[in-house]
Amino acid sequence: MIKKYLILMMLLCTFSLMAQEHVPKNDGVKSINTNYTVFTNAKIYVTPTQVIDKGTLLIHNGKVVATGTTVNIPVNAVVIDVSGKSIYPSFIDLYSSFGVEKPKRQNGGSRYDANREGFYWNDHIRPEQNAVDYFEYDSKTATALRKAGFGVVNTHLQDGIMRGTGALVALTNEGGNGERILNDRSADYLSLSKSVKTSQSYPSSLMGTLALIRQVHHDADWYAKGGITIKDRSLEAFNKNKGIVKIIAAGSKINALRVDKVGDEFNTQYVILGGGDEYERIKDIKATNASFILPLNFPKAYDVEDTFAASVLDLSTMREWNQRPSNPKALADNGITFSFTVDGLKSPDMLNANIMKAIEYGLDKTKALEALTTVPAQILGQPNKIGSLKNGAYANFLITSGELFNKGTKIYENWVKGERNVINDMTVKDIDGDYAFTMAGTTYDISISGSSSKPKADVKSNGKQLGAKITYKDNWVNLTFTSTDTTKQEFMRFTSRVNQGDNLSGKLIDPNGNSVFVVAQKASNDDGKGNEMTKRGGKAKDVKMVPVTYPNGAYGVSQLPKQETVLFKNATVWSNESDGILKNTDVLIKEGKIAKIGTNLSNRNATVVDATGKHLTAGIIDEHSHLAAASINEGGQNSSAEVTIEDVLDPEDIGIYRNLAGGVTSIQILHGSANPIGGRSAIIKLKWGESADGLINKNAPKFIKFALGENVKQSRSQNGTRFPRTRMGVEQLFIDNFTRAKEYDAKKKNGQPFRYDLEMETLAEILNGERFISCHSYVQSEINMMMKVAERFGFKMNTFTHILEGYKVADIMKEHGVGASTFSDWWAYKYEVNDAIPYNASIMHNVGITTAINSDDGEMSRRLNQEAAKTMKYGGVSEEDAWKMVTLNPAKLLHIDNRVGSIKVGKDADVVLWSDNPLSVYAKAEKTMIEGATYFDIEKDKQMRLKIKQERSELMSMMLQEKNKGMKTQPIKVKEKQLLHCDSMD
Repeated sequence: MIKKYLILMMLLCTFSLMAQEHVPKNDGVKSINTNYTVFTNAKIYVTPTQVIDKGTLLIHNGKVVATGTTVNIPVNAVVIDVSGKSIYPSFIDLYSSFGVEKPKRQNGGSRYDANREGFYWNDHIRPEQNAVDYFEYDSKTATALRKAGFGVVNTHLQDGIMRGTGALVALTNEGGNGERILNDRSADYLSLSKSVKTSQSYPSSLMGTLALIRQVHHDADWYAKGGITIKDRSLEAFNKNKGIVKIIAAGSKINALRVDKVGDEFNTQYVILGGGDEYERIKDIKATNASFILPLNFPKAYDVEDTFAASVLDLSTMREWNQRPSNPKALADNGITFSFTVDGLKSPDMLNANIMKAIEYGLDKTKALEALTTVPAQILGQPNKIGSLKNGAYANFLITSGELFNKGTKIYENWVKGERNVINDMTVKDIDGDYAFTMAGTTYDISISGSSSKPKADVKSNGKQLGAKITYKDNWVNLTFTSTDTTKQEFMRFTSRVNQGDNLSGKLIDPNGNSVFVVAQKASNDDGKGNEMTKRGGKAKDVKMVPVTYPNGAYGVSQLPKQETVLFKNATVWSNESDGILKNTDVLIKEGKIAKIGTNLSNRNATVVDATGKHLTAGIIDEHSHLAAASINEGGQNSSAEVTIEDVLDPEDIGIYRNLAGGVTSIQILHGSANPIGGRSAIIKLKWGESADGLINKNAPKFIKFALGENVKQSRSQNGTRFPRTRMGVEQLFIDNFTRAKEYDAKKKNGQPFRYDLEMETLAEILNGERFISCHSYVQSEINMMMKVAERFGFKMNTFTHILEGYKVADIMKEHGVGASTFSDWWAYKYEVNDAIPYNASIMHNVGITTAINSDDGEMSRRLNQEAAKTMKYGGVSEEDAWKMVTLNPAKLLHIDNRVGSIKVGKDADVVLWSDNPLSVYAKAEKTMIEGATYFDIEKDKQMRLKIKQERSELMSMMLQEKNKGMKTQPIKVKEKQLLHCDSMD
C-alpha cells in the first residue's frame, strides 16, 4: 500500500502535458498539469451535513469535479487509496491580516486637521485602502495556517476606523498572487480603532468614533447626490463598497450591540467580530440578526494558591474563565450564525484544542465544522467556490486520520486549489493517544500528541506532573521521563519499535538500570494490568459551569425584577407635594405607578410591607453624573455636539447597584468638560440588570452639556493648541457655532439643499427649543456671558451645573429663568473655585432659583441624601426643601417632574423605603423600587453577599484543581474601576 501510494504521488508530481502557460516567463517554459487526481475509499464530508462513507473524490485543475460512491474515473487519473481516512473541506478564516503588515504608529503631537488632500476630512476614514495593494505572501505564516487546517483566509489592512476592502487569499505555495487571490474586494472592513498613520486627534473617544461613522454615511449620501463638488476619493470608495459584505471589529458584546444599532440606522447589517462574551447577553445578541466571527482565546485559570492575592480577583473575571468556552454553544443554541477565527490566538495551532474545549462545553461538532467551512463561505457570498467539496468548488480539502475535533486525530495533508501540502506523513505510524502502565505498584499515565516529526509527551503519576521528552524516528519511539521521587534527579527510559496496528514493544529501564520488556497491545485486548502499556481513548470532561447573571458578575440577577403590587403601611411619607410630610400613611404601588395614598388602605393582591417607624420617599435623582458610561469626553475638537452618551452606556457598571443601595433611581449622565460644546447626555433609570437601551428613560427630553472655564480653555495643559485658549475665545466659539446653526436651520426649513450635519442638527434643536443645556460653570463673568449669548440667539439656558459663584449672580439667573445644580460644600480644588462657599445652594434657593445638589462623583452619588442635609446646616434650608434638592428639583431641571420626583398618585413608582429620616447619616435604603419593580432590597443583598462568597470559593477550588492537574495558569490581575469625572479623558 505504501509503495503504491509513493509511486502514484511521483506520477502526480511529474506527469504533465507540455503546454506553455498563457503568460511567458523569463525563467523558461512552464507546463500545466492536466491530470485528474482521485481519492478513493474515504469518508468524505462534502459539507458538514452531507457525508459519504467509502466515497470517491475526483479533482482536476484545482477544482472538485465529482464526489460520490460511484464516480467515473478518467483514464489519465492518478488514483490514491485513502482507506480509513477522512476528507474535509479546508477551513476559512474571515478575519485575518495575513500578508498585510500593519503600519507603524506615527510620532508627533496631536493635530486637529487631516494631513491628506483629496480624501475625507478625517484621516481615520480610509475606505479607499485595498488589502491587495499591500499584500505580500508570507510563506511561514501560510505553513502554520495550513497545519491548523486553513486553505483560505480573508485578509485586510488592520488600520483605521474604515479600513477598506479585504482580499480572499488561497494559501498556495506555488504560483503567484494572481493565482492565490480569489477575490480582491471580498469584504469591506471597519473597526472602532483609529489609524496609526495619522495623529489627528478626533475622534478621541468611542462615542466620537460612532458619531463619525454616522457622519460618513450622511456625507457619502450627499456626495453621491452631487452635493460635494470637490473630488473625495474616500467617499467615492465608500459608495463603491456599499454592495459588499461589511465586517466590523467590535471586540465585546456591548460594542457589538452599539455598532449594530448604528448599522440599523443606515439599513446596514454588519458581520461582527465579537469578543467571546456574547453568551452574557445572548438574547440581545440574537436580536441584532447579525452574523458573528468568534475568537477562541479562552482564558487560563488564575493561580489562586495565594488566597490573599486571589481575594482581589473580580468575580466577573473568575466567571469568565469558567464560562467563556460555552460561548459558541450559546450562539448555536440561539440560532445565531457564527464562524471562527484564529485572530487573538498566539498561534494557529491553538485552534483545535480550543474548539475541542468548546465541544466539551456542549458545542455540536457539526456546528463547529460549519463555523470553519460553510458559514464563512456563505458570509462572503462564495458558497459554491469555497467551504465545501461540491462540484465546481476549489479543491481545498484536508485528509485526516479520523474525525476532526477528536483527540489524537491528525491532519495528514491539506490540499489548496489542488496543490498538495503534507502536514504529517500518512506512511508513518500514528502513535498519538493516552497510555498507561504499572511498575512496582506505581501507575504512570502517558499522553502522546503532536506531529510524528515533533511529538509531545505528557507524563503523570498519581496526578503529579513528571518531566518528559520524546522522539520518534525511523519507527522507533524514545521516551524519557523523571521518576516519582522528586528529591532525586532520576530518569526512566522507554524504547519501543512501532509495528503495524496499535502494537508497541520495547524496553522500560528504571533509574537503577533494571530493564523490563514491555508489550503494548490494542485497548480491546488488554485489561490494563501488569507490565503492559495500553492505548486508551479520551473521555469527555465533566464541565461544571456557574450560572450566568445580568450583569454577569457580583450582585447580578438571574432574571430581571418584575413589577409588583406593594402596599406600604404606616410609613412617614415625604410627598414633596403640598401635603408635605405625612405621618402613618399608606402608599399602594400598582402596575408601576403610585396608585393610592392614604390611611387604612388595602389590596388583597398586594404584598404588604410594614413601614412603621420608616420613611418612604421618591427616589433620589442625580442631575450631574458620570456613572454607567464607557467614555465621558470627546475632546478631539472644540465642539462635539454630534456625540451622545447614549451610545456608550455601560449597564454593567457596579456603580448602578451601589447607587440603588443609596436610594438613587434616576441620573443624567453628562458629557465631560473637555470642550465648550460637549456631547448629548443620557437620562437613565438605574434598572440594574437591563441592557443599555433598557436603562434609557424614553420619556425624558433631550439635553446637551456645555462647559466654561479652565477645562475648556486647557489651562492645565502645557501643550494645548486647540482653539479656544482664553475665556474670550470660548464666547466667540459659541457665537460662531450658533450663527452656523442658525444658517443651517434656515436652509433646512426653506427647503434649500443642505449637507446633513449631526453637529448642526443638535445645535439647531437648541435654537428651536427642542434640546436643553446643562452648562458646567464656575465664575460669575462667564455665567453672565453664557446667558447673554443664549438671549442673543433666542433661547434660555436650562441649568448651570457646579455654578459655585451662583450666589453672586442669583438675581440675574432668576430673571433669565435658569436653574442651578451645585455641590453642597466643594471648594478650592482649583483656582476658579477659590470663591466657592457652602452657602451657595441656600442663597440661590432663597432667591427662588430651582436648585439641586448633584454629585459629579461615583462615590458621592450614593450619599446624596447626606449632601442634601448639609444645606440645612449651611443656610438653614428647611428639611423638606433640602430633600427636594435631590428629588423634585433635579426632576424639574430635567423636565421629568411630571413622572418622578415626588410621591403623587399617577407618577412612576420610583420610591425608596428608608430605615430612618432620609437626611440622617444613619439612614439606610432598605428597598429601592423603579416603576414598581424592586431593584434593591437590603435583605436580598445580605443573601447575595453569602452566595458571592460561596461562588468565589467554588471557583477558586476549581482553579486549584486545574493547576494540580498540571494545566497552565496565569498570574492574578487586578481590575481597577476608574471613577469618571468632568475632566476624565478617554
